[in-house]
Amino acid sequence: MKKSGAAEKRKARRSSASVQNVGRDPSSDTPPRKQAAKQDVYQLFAEKVRDHKDLKSRWAVLQETRVEYFRGKDFVSFMKNHPELKEILESDRDLETEDIANNLLQKNLLVRCDRVVKTVRPGKKKLSTWPAHLEIFPERVFSENDAFFAWTFVKRRPLWQTLLSFFWPILTLAICLFPVYPHRCKLLILYSCAGLLLLILSLLLLRAAIFGAAWIVLGKRIWFFPNILAEEATLRELFRFLPKKDEEERPKWTARLFYAIVAVLVILLLRHHAPDEAARARYQKRMSNIIDDVLEWSPSLALSGMMEKQPVVNATEDNNKFSNESKVNSETVTPPDETENPDETDQHQTNNTI
Repeated sequence: MKKSGAAEKRKARRSSASVQNVGRDPSSDTPPRKQAAKQDVYQLFAEKVRDHKDLKSRWAVLQETRVEYFRGKDFVSFMKNHPELKEILESDRDLETEDIANNLLQKNLLVRCDRVVKTVRPGKKKLSTWPAHLEIFPERVFSENDAFFAWTFVKRRPLWQTLLSFFWPILTLAICLFPVYPHRCKLLILYSCAGLLLLILSLLLLRAAIFGAAWIVLGKRIWFFPNILAEEATLRELFRFLPKKDEEERPKWTARLFYAIVAVLVILLLRHHAPDEAARARYQKRMSNIIDDVLEWSPSLALSGMMEKQPVVNATEDNNKFSNESKVNSETVTPPDETENPDETDQHQTNNTI
């Protein structure tokens, strides 16, 4: 009985070991820990693809979160042009592009998205190529036809961003200490900030003027210079000065005529109510006084102003007052003492009268 029980235990162990060997890959002799470590190749592949310049991507808002996304057809063309990136996947290097993308979706390195606005807006021929607002698509399957995919992992920070994060507290402290700067430094900072602000406002006004003139005269939408106010624009897009291709319909001549009349009326109204030279001089003087108060402030002047508000005490006046009071007290006549002899007092008074 004991031998039969031991034999049955050995058979059970062998059967369990055979099941485990079937579950493993027979061609791989690596232990399970090394196989688990190999799963990180998709993370390396995703980081490599995301940092590559040839993959077209944009930034959008996904459920109140700013994400970087790309189109499915762009990913397919990118993998055709760069097949060497598949070598990072090691054993999965021979997979098709769709299978690689599906594995990225299963490992939560990607999430499929869809555009929020699915209808063509009035005045446009088709939907936007790169929508600014996205939503999560329910199916986690790769597709090339009007499919968008957003990266879910945090991109590694470059060195300049790390250094900039350390300089932010120093910059904040420097801004707070602006009142105690030397006068020349104050002037340099003031004129630099004013020049930068004037440059931004001038670009926005020039951009709007060019767009308005081209829209009214030519009936085309031409946007020169970068759109500084766009929240989804990247740093690379901010320095793109060439206009995009107009994909919308041509505006009607009635609308163009109406806005031309409105623009002329606004210009005439602003010219009629423009301030005269005296009002401009008063406003300039008032603003210059405010700026001078800020620029000329210093701790020494602040302390001197605090001392001027204190009551002034003059030492010479106090000494003269004390001497006058002493003289008055010495000249006052003291009354006679009751203990004195009345005859002597009467004789003293008669002598004084004589």
